[in-house]
Amino acid sequence: MRKYYFINKFDTNNIDKQDKQTTIIYRDYSNKNIDQKQILKIKKYCKKRLLKFYLSNNVRLAIKLDLDGAYIPSFNKSLKHLSYRYKTNFEILGSAHNLKEIRLKENQNVKKIFLSSLFKKNKNFLGINRFKSLSKMTKKNVVVLGGISNSNLKKLKLLNQQDFAGISYFE
Repeated sequence: MRKYYFINKFDTNNIDKQDKQTTIIYRDYSNKNIDQKQILKIKKYCKKRLLKFYLSNNVRLAIKLDLDGAYIPSFNKSLKHLSYRYKTNFEILGSAHNLKEIRLKENQNVKKIFLSSLFKKNKNFLGINRFKSLSKMTKKNVVVLGGISNSNLKKLKLLNQQDFAGISYFE
C-alpha cells in the first residue's frame, strides 16, 4: 500500500509521523513564486527519512531539483513536459475527476491517476459506484483521493484499491 500526503508547508512534526510507504507531495497553489530553497530543504529532509518527494504543478522544476517525481493537477492541461528529459525512475502522477480528465492524464503519460473525490462530498464527489466505473476506464494505476479517514479506510479493500492520497488523514 502506497500513501501520498499533500503538504503546503514544511512541518517536520507531520512528516516524522509517516512511514516509508508514504510519498510527500508539495503543493502550494496560493503562492505563484515557488521557494526553491524551501523545496530543497523538504527534499533533504525526506531523503533522510527515506520518503519519496514530489512537486506539484511544475514538472520542469521537479526535474531541475532532482526530485523523485512531479504531480500534475487536474486543472493543468499542458503537454509540454512530454518533451522534457528526465531520469528513468522519475515519476509523473496526475489527478482527474471525470472521464475527460482521465483521458487527458493518459495523454500526459502519467504513471498513476489520482481519482477524486471518493468520500469527500464536494463538487467533484464521485461516490463508490461512480469511482468504480471510472477506475475501470483506464489501464493506469488509480489512487483514491478525497475524504480518506480511519473509518472508511477499510472500504478501499472492497474497491480493490491499495493506494490512497490525502491531507487531513496524515495530520
